[in-house]
Amino acid sequence: MSIQVTSAQDGETRWVVADRIRFLGGPAGANLELVEVEIPPGSGTPPHSHASPELFYILDGEITIRHFAAGEPPEVVAARAGTSVRIDGHAPHNYVNESGRSARMLVLVEPSMTAFFREIGTTEPQAAPDFARIGAAMQRHGIEALQMAS
Repeated sequence: MSIQVTSAQDGETRWVVADRIRFLGGPAGANLELVEVEIPPGSGTPPHSHASPELFYILDGEITIRHFAAGEPPEVVAARAGTSVRIDGHAPHNYVNESGRSARMLVLVEPSMTAFFREIGTTEPQAAPDFARIGAAMQRHGIEALQMAS
């Protein structure tokens, strides 16, 4: 029997723009990985979709999650601490911290997503996103940015 321990003091950490992602690992053979994401006020993701389903579990604060269905207004969920939100693969969505304080969540994803986070992540917070680099990585990892009608 083998065990792997990641304490609060160790584990790989990367910054994806302003969000801090800590890689916590996953069950052997399960094709799932767990990450902890700290999201400062105003931070989040643009609308996008990808093959990997996701399960968000909000630990602290509040995250606004939107699901975008064709021809309909977005479905908006204000997810507070203790709330879990499942997002199916290929579902158009985003998340953003619209509150005035930091939020923290656990996210269960497939390794394809953690590979993307590792590729675009940096060792320090980014003052401004490098959209060209992030866009190229999105293409390589099968993540589609959504063009939203104004």
